[in-house]
Amino acid sequence: MTAATIPLQMGGSATSRRPAPRLSTQIVVFQLAIVLLIVGGGFAISFFRARDDLDARAGQQSLAIARTVASIPAIVHGFSAAHPAAVIDPIAERIRRMTGAAFVVVANRQGIRYSHPNPKMLGKSLLHDPGENPQAVLAGRTFVGAQPGSLGRSMRAKVPIRDSHGRVIGLVSVGVLEKSVSARLAGDLPVLLIPPLLGLLLGGAGSMLLARRIKRQTFGLEPDEIATLLEQREAVLHGIREGTIATDALGRITLVNDEAQRLLGLDADAVGHRLEELVPRGRVADVLGGRVGGSDEVILVGDRVLVANRMPVDLHGRRIGAVVTLRDRTELEALLRELADVRGLADALRAQEHEFSHRLHVIGGLIELGRLDEAVQLINRSSLMQQTLAASVVGHVGDPIVAALLLGKAAVASERGVELTVSAGQALPDDLGDVGGLVTVLGNLIDNAIDSVASTPRGEGRVDVSLDVVDHELVITVRDTGPGIDDAFSEEIFRDGFTTKVAAGAARRGLGLALVSQEVRRRGGRVTVANDGGAVFTVSLPLAGELVVT
Repeated sequence: MTAATIPLQMGGSATSRRPAPRLSTQIVVFQLAIVLLIVGGGFAISFFRARDDLDARAGQQSLAIARTVASIPAIVHGFSAAHPAAVIDPIAERIRRMTGAAFVVVANRQGIRYSHPNPKMLGKSLLHDPGENPQAVLAGRTFVGAQPGSLGRSMRAKVPIRDSHGRVIGLVSVGVLEKSVSARLAGDLPVLLIPPLLGLLLGGAGSMLLARRIKRQTFGLEPDEIATLLEQREAVLHGIREGTIATDALGRITLVNDEAQRLLGLDADAVGHRLEELVPRGRVADVLGGRVGGSDEVILVGDRVLVANRMPVDLHGRRIGAVVTLRDRTELEALLRELADVRGLADALRAQEHEFSHRLHVIGGLIELGRLDEAVQLINRSSLMQQTLAASVVGHVGDPIVAALLLGKAAVASERGVELTVSAGQALPDDLGDVGGLVTVLGNLIDNAIDSVASTPRGEGRVDVSLDVVDHELVITVRDTGPGIDDAFSEEIFRDGFTTKVAAGAARRGLGLALVSQEVRRRGGRVTVANDGGAVFTVSLPLAGELVVT
């Protein structure tokens, strides 16, 4: 993904397609649709259950009436009368009006009706009506169910009528018309509608509140705008040259870009882990974890010099996490230290220029006074000191960069009133491997030694530098006559950020010996410190290949 693929205007072109409904509108519509489906389904189930209940109640009511009619003695005796209908119909009609049934029909075994709400149906057979099948009832069984009839479809019950000997002599059919059941259901409908309408109202209100909450949490952005912002963030995050890490309030990584993974050596699955658990302990963890404050903090991670900034993130007055940015200053730091060395050398050369100017004035005065022998002696003594140092360094140190460094440091030491001597047990090989790393080791050790003895009275401070080859290893020894190193700090002095000196201005203290330790580890060597009339640093660096000593 690159920044060039990101649209410049969020939401696309309004002329190319119809804009989609707003997220809040979609949420409300979808929620209402879901609520409506649920409420509608619930209402349908309730409606049919109520209808079934009313039908069942109507059937049981009809059955109870039918059994009552079948047990009335006057009805049973009416079957043996000369005109059964004249006896049975008044009784049945009276019962029908009292119970509210649609019909109470009494018939003999041949299906001839002896009672009916419609007098015209008296004496006619019910066997001709559609759906009538009285054979099961005449066989002694009871029937309850919905059937069509002369008055319409009804929920009816049929019961056999028995004489005093238990013989089936006829049947009684009692029914409630379905339109009456429907009318009763329509009367109950308002009660049935209250729960669905209440659910629909609550669902709509909840959908509105949910839509407002989501809109507030997304800062009023629409889904396509959120997607565009995410694409832009990913493009920017992985396109910048600085490492960026975001953590939550508990220090867990929530976001890390490619550069941060490269600089800190993190895996792709670092998200979700605590940052302090994935970085080296000590100053690196303290800076990245926020225990060391300040801006542009220099830290050492592996063989890299990084500048770290940690900015806490607060939202509505509450700490929600932090953002850490990292810049790789490995090459820049090396250039800055070289620049500092060059500036120090330039200052030393300016001081020597003044010193040589004074000597020339002295020599000129001696010549004007005619004391030529003393002038020659002064010239030879000054020249001999410089030639001896240059010959000692150049004769034993084959690499011109290392030799130049030692001569430059000697000039700096002389300007600060410190005597610096360089010795070598034997001539060093021309190929010393990574000369830049060797310059880092020598330069920092000599600088620390000069700083250590610079506070002593002028002329009493001394720094001895020794280079030798022992068992295919380059052994560097830097000894000074300063106060030495406290044994309790013999390991701590090589840790990044540790220093016993007071920082001057914006100078970064506690980095020099850490760089020495880093370079020595990188080359597979070792460094030790001891006290012997001052601090004694010893560095052993393996030399590649077979050394030829001449």
